[in-house]
Amino acid sequence: MSTREIIATDDAPAAIGAYSQAVKAQGLLFCSGQIAIDPRTGELVTGDAASQTERVLHNLGAVLRAGGSGWDKVLRVTIFLVDMADFASVDAVYARRFEGLAPPARATVAVKELPRGVSVEISCVALAD
Repeated sequence: MSTREIIATDDAPAAIGAYSQAVKAQGLLFCSGQIAIDPRTGELVTGDAASQTERVLHNLGAVLRAGGSGWDKVLRVTIFLVDMADFASVDAVYARRFEGLAPPARATVAVKELPRGVSVEISCVALAD
């Protein structure tokens, strides 16, 4: 029987529902979706989707590190956008995170709305030590 480990870090926003920031099992790290909340203040980052994406990726990076992983070990990313017109600006920010790395598999999905009225949410699956 395999074990699972719940991952939590103060460097990313606390869960705002019944979920964990991430779960590690059998060498994989399953990271819950992150939105643009500053973990120090609990406040939403205001601004356009690109600005929100910067914060989201910062938060997701903190969860990856807490789980013994990093951007170079990400296998799959899912991006949720309220407006597909934001795709290019979000993709530009996202692409910078993977400069010099082979980018992971990815899906981008348009949704009607996201928690707390944000424009973007990102989740991922990564290899973990």
